[in-house]
Amino acid sequence: MSAQPEKQPPASIQLGFATETLRLPIASIIPLKKLPSGLLTSEKFKQIITSIREIGIIEPPMVTPDKTNHNIYMLLDGHLRLEAIKQLGQTEITCLISNDDEAFTYNKHISRLSPVQEHKMIVKATQRGVPIERLAQVLGIDPSSVLRRKNLLDGICPEAQELLKDKMVAMKTFSILRRMKPMRQIEVASLMNDCATYHASYANALLVATPPDQLTDPEKDKKLKGFDDDKATRMRSELANVQRQYSLIEDTYGTDVLKLTIAKGYINNLIGNAKVVRHLAQHHPEYLKQFQNISEMSSLNGKVAAG
Repeated sequence: MSAQPEKQPPASIQLGFATETLRLPIASIIPLKKLPSGLLTSEKFKQIITSIREIGIIEPPMVTPDKTNHNIYMLLDGHLRLEAIKQLGQTEITCLISNDDEAFTYNKHISRLSPVQEHKMIVKATQRGVPIERLAQVLGIDPSSVLRRKNLLDGICPEAQELLKDKMVAMKTFSILRRMKPMRQIEVASLMNDCATYHASYANALLVATPPDQLTDPEKDKKLKGFDDDKATRMRSELANVQRQYSLIEDTYGTDVLKLTIAKGYINNLIGNAKVVRHLAQHHPEYLKQFQNISEMSSLNGKVAAG
């Protein structure tokens, strides 16, 4: 009987960043990109300075140690916050320490003032004892708007929150999601992500197409504005059909784009041959015209390249 290979213990999971923050001198931090000059005079930057002055930094910048000099840190995310701290005359800043030196990861995946992120920042500030009125003054909005942002995710299930955490979702969309049960919230959030559409009008259309047993209050939503029972039923049927068609397209989209790209390259080679062009011009001018149109497309959505 052959010996069984010994099972290896599972490899330990490498954390993406240190579990504790570190207070660093600003002089030891090197930004990885230069900020546009106009950005430092923008209302957004002024708001950041005011916010830091009044309540401090809620989300610390992300840095990683330089591999050749451990006294130097590379700034992965938080360039505006670092610049604001400099302009406020401070010499040190609290940072998160990353174990990954890929700036791309943070620049692409950290949510940038999405409604969910804004909600979390306001919640953190209020937990630290910052009054709603003071937050309203810092953000330049009225206290009732701050309160709405603070309560933004009330009634939204954790899975839907996760799907929408870094998306620019209209605030009214969350009000519409609350009228659905958790499983339907997840379905609608997934549909919005698939279409990259987060408008309240789209969410409302999905609400109309939601079966009564998936609504939190079917009686209240029974008479939706502009829709009787027959219209709502037809819309549910049509939306289900659209979703099925979308899924079919999604399954073959990558392969179709690859085939079209190869075909476009082949046509480019064809009309790059003077003999082929001459033959088509004499015998099949309509083909030549279409081939030239395809060759001049800058992308597969039909846009023609600029001359």
